[in-house]
Amino acid sequence: MKRTKISQVLEQSEVGSSLIVKGWVRANRGNRFIQINDGSTIKNIQAVVEFENFDENVLKKVTTGASVAVSGKLVESQGSGQAVEIMVETIEVLGEANPEEIQKTVMQPKRHSLEYLREQAHLRFRTNTFGAVFRIRHAVSFAIHKYFNDQGFFYLHTPIITGSDAEGAGEIFHVSNLDPKNPPLTEEGNIDYSKDFFGKQVNLTVSGQLEAELAALALGQVYTFGPTFRAENSNTSRHLAEFWMIEPEVAFNDLNDNMDLTEDFLKYITNYILDNCKHDLSFLNEREIKEQQSKPQKDRNELTLVERLEFVRDNDFKRLTYTEAIEVLKRSKPYKKKKFKYEVEWGVDLQSEHERYLVEKEFKCPVILTDYPAEIKAFYMRENEDGKTVAAMDVLFPGIGEIVGGSQREERLDVLKRKCADFNIPEEDLWWYMDTRKFGSVQHAGFGLGFERMVMFVTGMTNIRDVIPFPRTPQNAEF
Repeated sequence: MKRTKISQVLEQSEVGSSLIVKGWVRANRGNRFIQINDGSTIKNIQAVVEFENFDENVLKKVTTGASVAVSGKLVESQGSGQAVEIMVETIEVLGEANPEEIQKTVMQPKRHSLEYLREQAHLRFRTNTFGAVFRIRHAVSFAIHKYFNDQGFFYLHTPIITGSDAEGAGEIFHVSNLDPKNPPLTEEGNIDYSKDFFGKQVNLTVSGQLEAELAALALGQVYTFGPTFRAENSNTSRHLAEFWMIEPEVAFNDLNDNMDLTEDFLKYITNYILDNCKHDLSFLNEREIKEQQSKPQKDRNELTLVERLEFVRDNDFKRLTYTEAIEVLKRSKPYKKKKFKYEVEWGVDLQSEHERYLVEKEFKCPVILTDYPAEIKAFYMRENEDGKTVAAMDVLFPGIGEIVGGSQREERLDVLKRKCADFNIPEEDLWWYMDTRKFGSVQHAGFGLGFERMVMFVTGMTNIRDVIPFPRTPQNAEF
């Protein structure tokens, strides 16, 4: 008989049918009521054992954490908490789990801190919280690919090893196969990268955007979805050294088109999770409510997790310029009462507290800010007619602040050359990027969505290390 996944048993199997399930023991009450989970759903199936039919030595091995194969008939449950259960006919222990060792792990049946769970990232998948998080992470990924495929985009794999720093921040991981103890040197005493594997200095990518632009100027609309790397020595709850980015680029789109695409895209993902992850979302929603109850009233979220997702799905995004946002913030009570921690002045980058005020207090809907000062944005963003701002946009969400950044790209060769000079970017390093502006250049636009930040939003997790399987952070590359 073929194994049936527990999700199928609970949703599709008929009472009276014979079946086999395989999974891991979550709990064993008196060697009679065994809770089994196989990862396909957050819900367990209860297997009921009649003692007289089984070898006592086998049942002793059915401990928390052990893997088992159970066959039997599906019957209506006699107890509360589940509609059906399995009357066990055979049980096989596939892999034992030492109870004493289990007590030292996150599989011990009690509440553990998220910090402790990170220390055992190889086992945290087996907890309800992380099972839910990573099933939803998969659903977000699938929704992204489905959206772009249905919209006629082409999926582009951009290089992980590159010679460019798209953001110009310099926080890059260098890649080399030179002998670190005895590298070849130039006459000036510097490392001679012409002798390196690629014949030049290269690094891990910080963005696939520049390469995506090249493809969009031939294929019309493309998107990347791949790993990116930042050597930023930051230990905050919002930073990783390795994370994933989604970056669409569309030829002939201007900033307004870009905002329309972004809003539609984010609403689609949010709605997909609400429709397709109900059990996991309900668990995480209840988990967050319990956590919030232990906080002071002033620190609690105004909306629950599910309400925040519905907030994004059901509201049109408010659009205003950066300059208008500064004016709104300066008229606000927190500004007048000096409640903001960071300054509010034209020309400064807005902080999360400012962004969340605009979304949660002022407009009570997601917000898109546009036309930022050129000095605080990247070189590739299109210069506006005022000469001071660029056609940039940031999308702001409740509870999280900025979730997407994008812009109309600078398609004018002369302006792009000047901006490269202003940002001290050598033209020869980006000759291929500049070249596309010589041959049928057109307006085009795109944006970047940090995948983990989106997963944080839809799961309610507050630390980015808890939405990626194996986080890479300063001084941490375990697992």
